[in-house]
Amino acid sequence: MFKLWITILKDLRILTRDRIGLALMFIMPIVLAIVIASVQNSTFELVNENKIPLLLYNEDNQEVSLTLEDALNKVGMFNIHKPGDIKNSAALKSMVNTKSALVAIDIPPHYSDLILKNANNVSRKALKDLDLPVDSTISYPDSITAITIYYHPVLQESFRKSIDGGLQSALQAVQSKYIVKSLYHHINNENIPDSLENQIVVNQTPVRTIAVSKNQELGIPNATQHNIPAWTIFAMFFIVISLGSSVVREKLNGSIIRLRTLPTHFGIAIISKQLTYILVTFLQAAVIFSIGRWLFPSMGLPALNVPNDIGALIIVTIICGWCAASFAICVGVFANTQEQANGFGAVSIVLMAAIGGLLVPSFAMPASFKYIIQLSPLHWCLEAYYGLFLEGGKLKDILSNIIPLLTITLLLQILSLFGLKRKNLI
Repeated sequence: MFKLWITILKDLRILTRDRIGLALMFIMPIVLAIVIASVQNSTFELVNENKIPLLLYNEDNQEVSLTLEDALNKVGMFNIHKPGDIKNSAALKSMVNTKSALVAIDIPPHYSDLILKNANNVSRKALKDLDLPVDSTISYPDSITAITIYYHPVLQESFRKSIDGGLQSALQAVQSKYIVKSLYHHINNENIPDSLENQIVVNQTPVRTIAVSKNQELGIPNATQHNIPAWTIFAMFFIVISLGSSVVREKLNGSIIRLRTLPTHFGIAIISKQLTYILVTFLQAAVIFSIGRWLFPSMGLPALNVPNDIGALIIVTIICGWCAASFAICVGVFANTQEQANGFGAVSIVLMAAIGGLLVPSFAMPASFKYIIQLSPLHWCLEAYYGLFLEGGKLKDILSNIIPLLTITLLLQILSLFGLKRKNLI
């Protein structure tokens, strides 16, 4: 035990001299967590809470188009502006083109007349199909001049589709309203009462939004709950820059050969490096979780909700750190230079993060990636953390994620031993 303790102290001293490695392991993930959580939280608020600025040019200004404006306001996702200096659609497009606005809507002339005519014709056709007496002269609906939406190309497709959905909802509500009014008028020869119109058109079945989790007390997950675990894992595996380089350096300067001449087993040196960097990964997780829990609220970001099962959180963190240390040692064993270890280590971590769900959610990946995702240890780390942070699970609930992670870790350990024997280092 004394030999192991002395070896750990040696590795800690070497680590403290690697300032660049420490910066990569602590400062970089903290900055990433803060920046990306802030950006993603702003996006969530823009879509879910804040209103999207929308330029509106109404060339009709009649009853139906004004009702459409009111419907767009009631959708809840638009903040409508009607600049007085817009005299035609060309000026509207110019404002979008110069990024004065990213979204604009042009309501064409005579839009109200066309909607009313369409509603009248639809109601007449419906009454005819029901064999009810109507005017024998039936004119079928004319094609309505389309409302034009102008987008700036910088808007992503998912964002455009959400705007289209809000607009279609408002258009459907307006068209349904006037069709119902026309039907009622043809049947009863009088205008529909406002109370009945509200019951038919406005009254909607309420929708409840519930996040399904093992702990029913959890609320809707926020950007912090998604980003903090992801970038903690990213930080853990980036110890490959420091630990991988350390292994390569000891191979090149002959330290491993000298250790073999001492009255101790080389396995102690390997265990020492693993324990040292598992401690580092644990400190990384503690620092990043603390920032999410206490610093984020002062920055206007949602606070990190720590899982109830602290014991499971500690176990998962240690296993993730062990897997990261095993990967870093494996890279260091097979790399011949520090440049190889640093280059391959950094690129491989980014690739595994990409296919593991850290950069792009796994559910959004193509079906062909279904099995490739499972090869990334970062995927199993993330799923284990999400089982605690997002689903409110306990240790028994995430065993299906821990077991593959332990399997990958053991495979990395075996591969490292094979590499050391192949190079006659043990």
